[in-house]
Amino acid sequence: MKKLSHMIPSALQGFFAKPAPQAPEFEPLEMPLLRRRAPRDALLRISCPDPTAEEMQRDRHQYRAQWLVRQERWEEMAELLQEADENREMTPGAMPVAELMAFGARADVILAAEHALYDGKPASDAPLMAGIEALEHVLADHAGSAMIAAIVAQAHMDIGWAWRGTGWDSDVPARNHAAFAAHFERAEQILAPFDKDTAASPLLAATHCALLGGTGGDARAVADRYARLIDLNPANPRPMRAMGNHLLPRWHGSYDQLELEARRTAARTQETWGAGGYTWVQFDAISCDAQACANLDVPFFIEGLHDILARRPDPHTANLLAAYCASAIGQAPETEDAAGAVRAEIADCARWIVRDHMTELHPMLWAHAARGFDNNLRVRSARRFAASGRDEAMRIITGLFQREIEAGKRVIFTEGRRQIAVPG
Repeated sequence: MKKLSHMIPSALQGFFAKPAPQAPEFEPLEMPLLRRRAPRDALLRISCPDPTAEEMQRDRHQYRAQWLVRQERWEEMAELLQEADENREMTPGAMPVAELMAFGARADVILAAEHALYDGKPASDAPLMAGIEALEHVLADHAGSAMIAAIVAQAHMDIGWAWRGTGWDSDVPARNHAAFAAHFERAEQILAPFDKDTAASPLLAATHCALLGGTGGDARAVADRYARLIDLNPANPRPMRAMGNHLLPRWHGSYDQLELEARRTAARTQETWGAGGYTWVQFDAISCDAQACANLDVPFFIEGLHDILARRPDPHTANLLAAYCASAIGQAPETEDAAGAVRAEIADCARWIVRDHMTELHPMLWAHAARGFDNNLRVRSARRFAASGRDEAMRIITGLFQREIEAGKRVIFTEGRRQIAVPG
């Protein structure tokens, strides 16, 4: 069997041989605000853990799988992956451990491909297929392993997206589009023998849903496929968000179908999320589509925000929802139409989310929110990216406490009382 490490392009082997990179370091956010925004030397203090508890857990699971495959211990990795999948293990921020491990297992190959395709066109001598060919050898040596099949299929889809990018079809060069289609076709072939296993495996069901990005499908089929995945683990909001996006007219659905499935999901997951199922399905769809935003049942959506935080009162979720309302939605260009009015109502929710639920600041979430939660975003410097999120969050949070600051008070976030304002 060809070792995966031997198939990584030689120019990148030194990089991949290094230990997993450490999270960027930041100064504590206990500093005077800019004088022009705090004329009376007010302070805003909020804990900024580096890394956050959620980030540490995600990194641990991802790097563990990455280390095992670098040692060619595929059987052990697959057993641990299946155990996490069967037990529906998740981080406190509701990220499935199986998905983290699956990414770690293919990370070296994906990073090599993305590096070669950074500008959308690989160099003539770039050994672009080396990594995926190595994974294909692993798949052949472990025929019948659904977990390894999922990893290799996901790797093909990731490379397909690296070829295609996220632009409109008309902007994608023919060569890139052909490569995208070929990788998705291969992923579908790999998963075909395990179709029946998707009924019990959230990882396989999620991989099956990911195929929709390349193979298409009508709205009813898309909704049914996602519904099966959601029912396997209702506590995981990621499939709900993905379904909402895929039900937009630009993909496989319609606005009526989006609204219908959001309500159906809320009903099916009511025990887990209250009205939150409606909010999760609409979450990404309304942030990138003005008409979907204009159609939103705003009171139901806001009720869902309250229910999500009541059931998941952890710092990660509070930061996610606050950043979403204040930045992803609140920083969109102002318009005078129905969508603009909806955005204004949602943006205003940041006020009570920050005041009632935030106890610490997670810069990465704010940085991703400012860029629309683009999963294909390429970040050159994690440190600078996180710093931009910290600056965005501090600017917004300062604005939310402007009245207290202008009164000369210091705003201090604590875990017990959320935040207090004391004389400066």
